[in-house]
Amino acid sequence: MPESPPLPGSITIQGSIPVAFDPTLLGVIIVDHGSKREDSNVYVHEIARLFQQISETAIVEPAHMELASPDIDAAYQACVAQGAHYIVVHPYFLAPGRHWHEDIPELARMAAQKHPDTCCVVTAPLGIHRSMVDVMTSRIQDALPSNEQEQYE
Repeated sequence: MPESPPLPGSITIQGSIPVAFDPTLLGVIIVDHGSKREDSNVYVHEIARLFQQISETAIVEPAHMELASPDIDAAYQACVAQGAHYIVVHPYFLAPGRHWHEDIPELARMAAQKHPDTCCVVTAPLGIHRSMVDVMTSRIQDALPSNEQEQYE
């Protein structure tokens, strides 16, 4: 079996985030593809809320790449309005396809240009990670019949 390719690094959009940055000036945008189905769009809002709570990052905004609001520009503006100077855009995607290589960086670049005093970077997508296997195992187990169900039927 061939070894999986390493994830690409981050993409610098504007400026550079210093090693010793003030975490209160950090804004994180979690961006998914976006959907015409509103019930699908709820997920990025929930993961952003959960990320904010668990990571204790004060400024976290959800965004959709297309098809729904808020978009990356609106999320960037919201981060800046809350005092963020360093913006990290995290694509809530599995693999580094065209959206990661082209679309999201371009949308982030257009948003960042409106705020020349900010720094912006796009992270690698989720990719292959041990934690992803744990999530997959959980989803697969949830889809299988359980012994508890058989006991009650």
